[in-house]
Amino acid sequence: MNQPARDDHWLTRPASIQQIWRVFYAVLALTVLAQLLTEIKGYFDIDGWFGFAGGFGFLSCAAMVLVAKALGVLLKQPDNYYDD
Repeated sequence: MNQPARDDHWLTRPASIQQIWRVFYAVLALTVLAQLLTEIKGYFDIDGWFGFAGGFGFLSCAAMVLVAKALGVLLKQPDNYYDD
């Protein structure tokens, strides 16, 4: 039997990738719009704003990526660290 090439996986096809992004955007939009159907009572004034949880989650994730990058630069060892 002929096996498909490794680069012919459905996740590597540009059409599949574009479709996955569209589904991701739709789920994201539906999640934010679901806040219209529920009453949000926050502990502080700002966490009751529309879309606050999504924005806060995005900014928190971006901050974690930046901190991880900074830690990588700080803790990086030279390529010949274990050579003796």
